[in-house]
Amino acid sequence: MVQETLMIITLVSIWLSLCMSIVTLSGATDFWLAHSTKRVTITPLSRYPMITIVVPAHNEEVVIAQTTRAILDMNYPADRVELLLFADNCADQTAAEMRRTLDDPRYRDRNVRIIERTGAGGKAGVLNDALKMAHGEYIGVYDADAMPETNALYFLVHKALADPERYVAVFGRNKTRNAQQNFLTRCINQEIVVTQRIQHCAIWHLFKIGRIPGTNFIIQRQFVQGIGGWRNGVLTEDTDISFKIMQSGKLIALAYNSEAFQQEPERLHDYYFQRLRWAKGNYQVVIHNFRHLFDHSNWRVKLETFYYSCAFFWFNAAIVLSDIIFLANVGTLIARLFNPGLAIPFTFGESNILIMQILLLNWLLMIILYVLQISIAMATQFGQATTGQIWLALASYFTYSQLFIVVSIHAVCSVCLDSLLGRNGNVWVKAKRFND
Repeated sequence: MVQETLMIITLVSIWLSLCMSIVTLSGATDFWLAHSTKRVTITPLSRYPMITIVVPAHNEEVVIAQTTRAILDMNYPADRVELLLFADNCADQTAAEMRRTLDDPRYRDRNVRIIERTGAGGKAGVLNDALKMAHGEYIGVYDADAMPETNALYFLVHKALADPERYVAVFGRNKTRNAQQNFLTRCINQEIVVTQRIQHCAIWHLFKIGRIPGTNFIIQRQFVQGIGGWRNGVLTEDTDISFKIMQSGKLIALAYNSEAFQQEPERLHDYYFQRLRWAKGNYQVVIHNFRHLFDHSNWRVKLETFYYSCAFFWFNAAIVLSDIIFLANVGTLIARLFNPGLAIPFTFGESNILIMQILLLNWLLMIILYVLQISIAMATQFGQATTGQIWLALASYFTYSQLFIVVSIHAVCSVCLDSLLGRNGNVWVKAKRFND
């Protein structure tokens, strides 16, 4: 009886996750059918608000010069941009590279400050320090490896001015600039494209829910000051402040044409610990906001909390249990060749055929939906809808995507141990940068 109940809960959970994925995919498809034929033109804005751009950089001597030049070369009036470059607890030549870049005659008259910081709080600490110095109406954030496209800031501001009372923050999208480096970066590129072009577009289109990414976004300075700034020490300060914005009843708008190009990890070690940090940070935010499912919070907060709870706890657990059930049954069937008296652990009634067929059907549906999501996402990207991407999607399903289950289990265990042992779990593992 216990085994049957466990199997039913697992199967229903997986079907629910598939239904949620279909809803998301349908929303994204409708969004792109409506927007793919729109011609985008660059016209003067009604006004050009002052923007304070913040670049937190911790040991980023390899990439900071490229990012600084890309920001200063953006299509936005130079006298309306204030740039704060933070060399945050650096042990390399990050600050020297910043100064060397600013020695270029083109930038000598620009409003730029270099701050060599030694404080605590991580990225959130940098942003809070910047909040005290900023003069802009909006604060923009770019990571040290994120090179914005020429019109990235223009599109962010354009969207913000469409409804400044409701849109207190606007975010764009991030693209993988080293996507062709190896198998890992190709898989990461597919993941990023699906996240940006399917998930973000769908939830904005369907529910007007936005999620601030770590880079390429702007947010009203006075609003951030009003909520007390960023929460120091959190691993995912972007997700944390997204929930605060939704709780206030304001919106995080999507500017889908605003693009920045960021480096992704090229080594498995760097990738694993980056994703582990993200997963732990998201778990922390979900746990912190879980109470909102049962109070009188904004409905968008409830929906987003439910989504994160399902994605990071419920559905992951269901997938792990389904794998355990399937492997346990297969292992027992093999063992019965040598010991016919062994009983199949997970069955419906006397037959094991039905549960095996259902699990195989679930796997097939998950694979089809996984490949379909990637194919539709790539179709929104110029030159990326190729047969090679389909083969890569199939290969990544059995390799790259399965690694996320390991990361999730590790993250849950780590968060629980951090809480039980009272240890500091907010440890940042630096990803290696490359000259490109």
